[in-house]
Amino acid sequence: MTTAGSTPMLELDRLAVHYGASVAVHAVSASVTKGEWIGLIGANGAGKSSLLRAMAQIVAHLGDLRVAGESTARLSRRRRAQLVAFVPQHPELPAGMSVLDYTLLGRTPHIGYFGVETDQDRRLCADLLDHLGVADLADRHLSTLSGGELQRAVLARALAQEAPVLLLDEPTSALDLGRRMDALELVDSLRRQRGLTVVSAMHDLTLAAQFADRLMLLSEGRLVAAGAPEDVLDEAVLSACFGGPIRVITDDDGQLLVVPQRARTRTSRLAGTS
Repeated sequence: MTTAGSTPMLELDRLAVHYGASVAVHAVSASVTKGEWIGLIGANGAGKSSLLRAMAQIVAHLGDLRVAGESTARLSRRRRAQLVAFVPQHPELPAGMSVLDYTLLGRTPHIGYFGVETDQDRRLCADLLDHLGVADLADRHLSTLSGGELQRAVLARALAQEAPVLLLDEPTSALDLGRRMDALELVDSLRRQRGLTVVSAMHDLTLAAQFADRLMLLSEGRLVAAGAPEDVLDEAVLSACFGGPIRVITDDDGQLLVVPQRARTRTSRLAGTS
């Protein structure tokens, strides 16, 4: 689904992922507009990460994926990396590597096969670290960073690719609640400044509702709902997909809050004691 006059940046045509006889993703079709943020939601094992990894061309898939109108099946690995940057949930972080050198890895798609990074590449990466507020960490080893600092270093490497599409797999899973909000605010700011198209798997449904323009709800590898957060976050549908009672509340500011419910309330427990 795209809005009138909008430009599709990502187009999924019956994208499916099989692991042997097991089907992780069943023929998902969707269109993502340039500059849009899509949140992939669903229970553990719903297929979110498999779908993202297929979009990043890390796992084999059936169906077709087009980025900026180009079918990824006909693109070189280098060209795909120039179009799509992927941040996995657990990125490889060489302990003895400095933050600047790690960020420079993102320039690989733009460097010739026998070339090395240029002064311009180094300036671009230094500017990115400065923009992300971690310029003072450029010479620090990755092993010495906190979770929030690592998150920014990983994001800097992805942004160094200068790709128009950014895929994020559970980008805040290792962060506490305050840091999660900071990280997502940073992604949103960069998206608006750079016109990035963002697709992220998100386990926190409240944060997904606050940041994503649209949500795609997966269950057992199938796309069961897609649209605006207020349309997708239906209590009955969520309860069925997540296997437990869930409430969706609208607060005084009009923001959606998704709250799991206990089967027994505190009142009923107290009533049962004597």
